[in-house]
Amino acid sequence: MQAQEMMSGLRIPEMDDIGQFFHSLPTSTLHEHGGRRSMMGNSPKLLTHYHDDARTMYEVFQRGLHISGDGPCLGSRLPNQPYKWMSYREVTARAEHLGSGLLHQGCQPNPHQFIGVFAQNRPEWIISELACYTYSMVLVPLYDTLGLDAIRFIINTADISTVICDKVEKAQVLLDNMERKETPGLRRIILMDAFDSALMERGKDCSVHVQAIQEVEALGREHHREPIPPAPDDLSIVCFTSGTTGNPKGVMLTHGNVVADFSGFLKVTDGDIRLLPDDMKALRPTIFPVVPRLLNRMYDKIFSQANSPLKRWLLNFAAKRKGAEVSSGIIRSDSIWDKIFFSKIQASLGGSLRMIITGAAPTSPSVLGFLRAALGCQVYEAYGQTECTAGCTFTTPGDWTPGHVGAPLPCNLIKLVDVPEKNYFASKGEGEVCVKGPNVFKGYLKDPERTAETLDADGWLHTGDIGKWLPNGTLKIIDRKKHIFKLAQGEYISPEKIESIYIRSEPVAQLYVHGDSLQSCLVGIVVPDPDVMPEWAKKKGILGTYKDLCKNTELKKAILEDLVRLGKASGLHSFEQVKNIYIHNEMFSIENGLLTPTLKAKRPELKEFFKEKIHQLYSSISM
Repeated sequence: MQAQEMMSGLRIPEMDDIGQFFHSLPTSTLHEHGGRRSMMGNSPKLLTHYHDDARTMYEVFQRGLHISGDGPCLGSRLPNQPYKWMSYREVTARAEHLGSGLLHQGCQPNPHQFIGVFAQNRPEWIISELACYTYSMVLVPLYDTLGLDAIRFIINTADISTVICDKVEKAQVLLDNMERKETPGLRRIILMDAFDSALMERGKDCSVHVQAIQEVEALGREHHREPIPPAPDDLSIVCFTSGTTGNPKGVMLTHGNVVADFSGFLKVTDGDIRLLPDDMKALRPTIFPVVPRLLNRMYDKIFSQANSPLKRWLLNFAAKRKGAEVSSGIIRSDSIWDKIFFSKIQASLGGSLRMIITGAAPTSPSVLGFLRAALGCQVYEAYGQTECTAGCTFTTPGDWTPGHVGAPLPCNLIKLVDVPEKNYFASKGEGEVCVKGPNVFKGYLKDPERTAETLDADGWLHTGDIGKWLPNGTLKIIDRKKHIFKLAQGEYISPEKIESIYIRSEPVAQLYVHGDSLQSCLVGIVVPDPDVMPEWAKKKGILGTYKDLCKNTELKKAILEDLVRLGKASGLHSFEQVKNIYIHNEMFSIENGLLTPTLKAKRPELKEFFKEKIHQLYSSISM
């Protein structure tokens, strides 16, 4: 059966055997270079683009202009106001005017010209991005969540002389750096919002020209330049990722990288994506990208509202009946179970969902299975990282079995390599996940050492994740190569694997598992969920406010027992179980320095922050 036929078949509810078909269908196959590739598509080559006339981000936008017939492109609104729309031609004109204005003021139309954008999502952000693509310049996003030190580092590393800001406050931050002579190369700040003359004077005092984006566009209108489009191999964007240690790394992504990655997504979902335009007209969400934590909380909230054993039983029964349909390839929201149980859940998310995409961390199979049934839409799980543009595996439509992240996208190969120190071997179908293809980045900006650590001589990206091939060719992420350590008796420990199991404890919102080579066991820091934990404690006869409960020894004991229960159920060895925990009443966050902007734990910072508590935990164990 051809891929196109399989896709169209997914939309026919009468095909009750399609689930069994997908369970036995190999979704990836071995490639001559030693990796596995997607079964989607007929070409022996990896997918580099979806449309022949859309091989760069500039061409992608031009295709949108052409096929939309100059339809609405960018919409924005004030609270309680209707959306105001700019058409594709209006956006194109503004991008050309902005780009021409930048060139008139000395920017160069080539992939060595980096333009910083320091703003939240709004139409001018997209216009600035398109202006760069129209004249072969490179976009470098700046985010205040990265921290002020990181922003200074990025501006200096990327030799950014021009930054486009949204708000005066961000311009003030940049001028603070200039006054301290910490970003000597910055020459121009362009503001989207209105500002007063005092800001211009302050800029003059430190040799920075502060101007309005409208002024630059007016210059470009007067000195218009014809577009100078990029080539697929030209850089399009440098995304600085904040690692858990050290300075951020500038991931260099070409136009070809970005186009290949979303082309792989389009190929895998071929057909279904075309059903969306009618829904989009209503401006309700139809595609919903989420992180697993949000899905977990959604799941917990649904069951917390089913506040009696009978209601929970009925909810589980309905989910199992709907789940049987999902396993057969039937995705719908009009069954009797939807009308009785799930319609309110679906309405709370807008009532127009067609597709949910989750990634960034593993999702519990039970959560995924329940939500696929309850939400009545396709729920895809993806896996990837910035270094491969975004995704490198994706759930195959029709295969709604949980416990894996799908098969390789058609734009890349995936192979597993040995990690002998953790007893993972490719010959057994386990090892570090490595990715190769046109979506893999070109390296870290001005960082050859870390580039060499991540990208080998043959072009394979080493992700640091441990994967396992399942019989049908899908990939399961089972561990991390990094953040491993030995306990005093010599056992290797992967704390992130343990955390991914413990986080399913109902009252737990966040946790940090700690150990080192001087200790013979593990301890943990647990942050309970303020919305869930009090009710969970009440069921166990433990009463009090959230802060009081966090100090309650009975609650601590109950949570520790629940963690150990989950660990045993998931096959953790006794030395992988925490022996003591401290209950902390404040969430780890970007603001307090314990999470990265991508919400990953900063392990060194957590270790330092809880140093005294960790010492007390070990002391009480040894007593």
